Amino acid sequence: MTAIRQHEALAQAYDGITAVVTPLDDAGLQRPTRCRGWLVADLLFHVLCDAQRALVALASPAPGPADVDDVSYWRAFTPGGGDDASVKHAWWARRSAAAFDRPSGVVRIWSDTAPAAARAAAAADPDGYVTTQGHVLRVPDLLATLTTEAVIHHLDLVVDLPDAPLPAAAPTRVAVATVDGLLSDDAVRPTGWDDRDYLLKATGRVPLTDRDRLELGEAAGWFPLLG
Repeated sequence: MTAIRQHEALAQAYDGITAVVTPLDDAGLQRPTRCRGWLVADLLFHVLCDAQRALVALASPAPGPADVDDVSYWRAFTPGGGDDASVKHAWWARRSAAAFDRPSGVVRIWSDTAPAAARAAAAADPDGYVTTQGHVLRVPDLLATLTTEAVIHHLDLVVDLPDAPLPAAAPTRVAVATVDGLLSDDAVRPTGWDDRDYLLKATGRVPLTDRDRLELGEAAGWFPLLG
């Protein structure tokens, strides 16, 4: 995917989340998600922090070279999210979201911040490098990591919202490409999985079945591939 398409995919990923949360009232924003202990408003706050990080990163040029790409970036994060730092972040995000007078307050800030991040992504030099979370990445690779996280959390958001829209095709392809990169070249994605199944199972949101394990073989032991 070209750099131009990467920023378009990010914009579509963020627009997809906006389409999920803006119709919800305060009760809807307090429905559960796939992320343990997080309501919709809590998870939206977490994704809001990503959009804010995008703005900072895109304004933080680095000389290069990159030390990670859009796939190896994820290897620094422990799949499953059970480490102490992840638990602390989860608790902080929930308390921060709860500090708003109403859950819809998170939506208002998201609705301002996400489009700003998408515009900054569109304006960024596709040949440039930026720094975020202690790493240096090419701009297109940064955008791919943000898109992947947005798509996965979009799927987390809609678990109790059956009428909500799913992620668009372009950002979903970015997320699938990321998971493909984390999977061994020798492993074959089970034939019965669609993209949604693949992302949910590769991130541990949905457990592998006995048939999945049979088809994956040794690669089943590497799941989840991404936390």
